[in-house]
Amino acid sequence: QVQLVESGGGLVQAGGSLRLSCAASGRIFRLNAMAWYHQAPGKQRDLVATITSGGNTNYADSVKGRFTISRDNAKNTVYLEMNSLKPEDTAVYYCNANIQMTPFRVPSDYWGQGTQVTVSS
Repeated sequence: QVQLVESGGGLVQAGGSLRLSCAASGRIFRLNAMAWYHQAPGKQRDLVATITSGGNTNYADSVKGRFTISRDNAKNTVYLEMNSLKPEDTAVYYCNANIQMTPFRVPSDYWGQGTQVTVSS
């Protein structure tokens, strides 16, 4: 099977920075697009940023210029560098990856367990 393990969340003051990591492991034939989502209490899970296997990126308007998504394909890991954090960034952050386990299986989406990011004012 496949596992996504996130790390790097925590408590930070407004204006501070955090770096999230998400490592994929298990049976991986091809690791396609990876992404970060966040979900605040009582709200839906929203897309924060995506990155293709070739390194093309896309961001939600609310984080453009503050967050940077990157990946290390050799380590099957995606990162989210978060700068100039605001209280409204407070949420659980989830890693998502589209993974093909074998050459004969259709790719599927997998999710990490989530990591809490809290930004105090």
